[in-house]
Amino acid sequence: MERKSITNTARTLLVVWNIGLFSLVWLFYYNNYTFDTHRVLGGIFSCLIYGIVYLFLCRLYKSFRIASMQVGETVFSQLLCFGMADLMLYVECCLIYNKPVNLLPGMAACVLQLLGTIALVIASKRYMASHLKPQDTIVIYGRDIKKQEIGEFTERLLGKYAHLFHISKKISEKDITFGIEDAICNTRTVLLYEVSHLTRKRVMHYAITHKKNVYFTPTIEDITLQGCTEKHLLDTPLLKYNYVYETPTDYTGKRMFDIVLSLGMLVVTSPIMLVTALAIKLEDGGTVFFKQKRCTKSGEIFEIIKFRSMVVDAEKYGVTPCVKNDDRITKVGNFIRKTRLDELPQLINILKGDMSFVGPRPERIEHVEKYTRELPEFAYRMRVKGGLTGYAQIYGKYNTSAYDKLRLDLTYIENQSFFLDLKMIMLTLKIMFVPESTEGFAKEKSKKMQEETEEQEVFAEEVQTERIWR
Repeated sequence: MERKSITNTARTLLVVWNIGLFSLVWLFYYNNYTFDTHRVLGGIFSCLIYGIVYLFLCRLYKSFRIASMQVGETVFSQLLCFGMADLMLYVECCLIYNKPVNLLPGMAACVLQLLGTIALVIASKRYMASHLKPQDTIVIYGRDIKKQEIGEFTERLLGKYAHLFHISKKISEKDITFGIEDAICNTRTVLLYEVSHLTRKRVMHYAITHKKNVYFTPTIEDITLQGCTEKHLLDTPLLKYNYVYETPTDYTGKRMFDIVLSLGMLVVTSPIMLVTALAIKLEDGGTVFFKQKRCTKSGEIFEIIKFRSMVVDAEKYGVTPCVKNDDRITKVGNFIRKTRLDELPQLINILKGDMSFVGPRPERIEHVEKYTRELPEFAYRMRVKGGLTGYAQIYGKYNTSAYDKLRLDLTYIENQSFFLDLKMIMLTLKIMFVPESTEGFAKEKSKKMQEETEEQEVFAEEVQTERIWR
């Protein structure tokens, strides 16, 4: 409760500071250019619009989660919110005045908003660190999970949220010889990682009864339930599964949205694409574009187009996933990867109908075969057309595991709608500036993936040869 009180206070101060500062600059400067009559009413209305836009963006980008987000992420999210709101009202002023208005007062307000936000967020974080302790947490993991895997998971968790969690114990469910209740009675938070249904049921019952915080990893079935609706046909509750991704009207609307937006973005980004193409060509004289076969809806294969970010013969020794500090990445390639400029040519794929703007990221043929063999449910991702961005790109990273990518993508598939697509596109603006989302695989993991892919190719050739001889 104390943590919520601190974050609520910080949120109130941020709202007052950012909206109040804009209102002062607008009412004393820009409002004079915008309204010739009803100036007071017009100014109040403009400030109200600004507040609505700012609060909407804050909710979209989760910009008030001061306790659970790092300082840099919170500040950047806030910058996006008040920055876009400032820009929108400035454009409104210029359009009504019918010519450009001095930008300096607005820029000064934006700088002061940023400085005030930094000060408030840092002060809030420091106050929390000095007055609140991380919650004592016990991690219970599945009997088939190795200690190395749970170690990597907790390391990643504490890497971002050490101020929230203090992991006192890590216990495998197969090692719980006594009652589960005894193991968690003296802890505040319980985190269940890939445990069995029985263990989860027992822990959830105890945790809810004793008002403990409980987190758990969902199963594929849990996520699929999101695509169901309640049916009261009898006095027995029923759930009916809805194939939301097969609705014809929704697909037509989605396709029209893809065509209009891809055409618009191709026009707007054409100068950037031209400069990028020249930079790639001038660096090593190689090809500008990189094409690769990918799988999309119903297993259909198409060639994805990207700006080349690696040396020309990057895969001369076979399929090798990108690793951290990969020496195959060129200097230009390193920049366009971090800024996502290498993805721009895929606007052509979207316009052609190979892809959509939002959807599961289309995987390489080799990886689809490998993942589907290990995890048959991976094929569920191909119930919809592949996308330029999606849940796995926004909430995951390049090196997120196949199973976690599947769970993220299924969350989108079971909840997809036009408004969700708009939300995903707006959230993509934020992750474009988050370096860790392009983080490559560790070298050991990349090598293992390469070996497994080569083994799969050899196996496929043997099967094909056997069929020919038969």
